[in-house]
Amino acid sequence: MPDSHPLIAREGWLHVGVAFAVALVGTRLLYWGAVPLWGIVIFILQFFRDPHRAVTQAADSVLAPADGRIVSVERAHDPWLERDALKISVFMNVFNVHSNRIPVAGTVQRIWHHAGKFLNAALEKASLENERSALWIRTSRGDDVTCVQIAGLIARRVLCYAQEGQSVRAGERYGFIRFGSRVDVYLHVDARAQVSVGDKVSAGITVLATLPDIA
Repeated sequence: MPDSHPLIAREGWLHVGVAFAVALVGTRLLYWGAVPLWGIVIFILQFFRDPHRAVTQAADSVLAPADGRIVSVERAHDPWLERDALKISVFMNVFNVHSNRIPVAGTVQRIWHHAGKFLNAALEKASLENERSALWIRTSRGDDVTCVQIAGLIARRVLCYAQEGQSVRAGERYGFIRFGSRVDVYLHVDARAQVSVGDKVSAGITVLATLPDIA
């Protein structure tokens, strides 16, 4: 069933309010010269839009945690759980929805936050060098999934609302990254990717991969 939250993310209310106020004052003072200010209002509104999603999922499916484009599908080292893993990365540009969603149902085991740089999030080294927040989720089947929010060149704030010990649903909204960023997902090394580099994905809807039966 659809989730429930404001269509304009709460994280953007202050930004929208300030931009709207500036545009109103500019209109009174500049008339048609204020058109660029209203363009900024429209840009901020589209950036902080947060459309409702009807989420459906099979127990072995991993959903996209973010809207954007796939920039990496590869075997890699998971630095959070110290394991070999299948890594899938989603890059969000400034025109994508920036609300982040839980990729699998389960229980949050641990959360890490690391300060860092603000390199272009499309670069591979951003996974290890940028400001980032990592979420370790264990499913009822015993699958371990690591979901990492990574700040970008313009993004300066990674917001994660999940808490350790919390039970989470696949597709549930759990965080936000302001102004361009990336999300990495680390899965069991034998997980089967359902996307390829260059594919566009939608958070809570697109299946990134299916998990192996590890019982």
